[in-house]
Amino acid sequence: MADPSARRNPRAVSRRDAIRAAGAASLGLLVHGGASPSPAHADIASRGAQSVPGSTGAVTQSVARWCFEDIPLAPFCRGVADIGLPAIDLLTLPEWDVAHDHGLVVSCGDVAAGTIEDGLNEPRNHAGIIEAFERHIPRAARESVPNVICFFGNRRGMEDGVGTENSIRCLEACAPIAESEGVTILVEALNSKPGGHVDYMGDHMDYALEIIRAVDSPRVKILYDIYHMQIMEGDIIRTLTDASPWIGHYHTGGVPGRAEIDDSQELNYPPIVRAIVDTGFDGYMAHEFIPRSGDPMRSLREAVELCAV
Repeated sequence: MADPSARRNPRAVSRRDAIRAAGAASLGLLVHGGASPSPAHADIASRGAQSVPGSTGAVTQSVARWCFEDIPLAPFCRGVADIGLPAIDLLTLPEWDVAHDHGLVVSCGDVAAGTIEDGLNEPRNHAGIIEAFERHIPRAARESVPNVICFFGNRRGMEDGVGTENSIRCLEACAPIAESEGVTILVEALNSKPGGHVDYMGDHMDYALEIIRAVDSPRVKILYDIYHMQIMEGDIIRTLTDASPWIGHYHTGGVPGRAEIDDSQELNYPPIVRAIVDTGFDGYMAHEFIPRSGDPMRSLREAVELCAV
């Protein structure tokens, strides 16, 4: 998920008029999603669902919009489609149509169901989160948006047990909405160290897993951010393997610094991706790194190629 400055105001992302372009899945990237496409959007899902020879078993890749927000949205969508990616992550509601107009799936939608700071752990946020899902999950289903995001919230002195119970209660109210529409609610684990999301409550997988297991819904899962969890606890491959039944989505990013996922950072992504594939995962892995190379789209293409294993 986003860094503190960029992601807290996702609606600051520029919106541009769309021009239609084809989304060719040239790198063997398969589309998967929980929601059945409506007739108006079936072509979007089907375009990304084509594979090239040798692509069997590849993880489906996407890209987080906010990391490339210096590029206007329509040209960015065009570039994403040209690379061969089938999807864009973390688009807000007004942006969905732009992605669709370029033949792209919105792999995870931001429907303003709380914020990083004000999330599931605080009861006064529950009505707003539930209302956002009630209003927007049906649209997500109609438009083949397979996932929507929410957050555990900041601690503000709260005990883990209290946050756990409050989060379970809210998600138990949200789960039937998601189940009825075939859309998955993702709750993201984030790092709470300086430079990250300081005071965030869901900063370890043990905390996230206790909540998601208790809710016990096929439509409520964890967004496992590899960047954030490397910073907090490491042990990435064993953790994602053991937690695979409760993980619905992945984010990438280079550690340290959330830069490119190349040989300048400490994570070795090809074996991580192979481990994800080995779990039978059929969702999306979205690149969420901030490009530093001076050529953002080249950095994205290189990341996609690195992870096409």
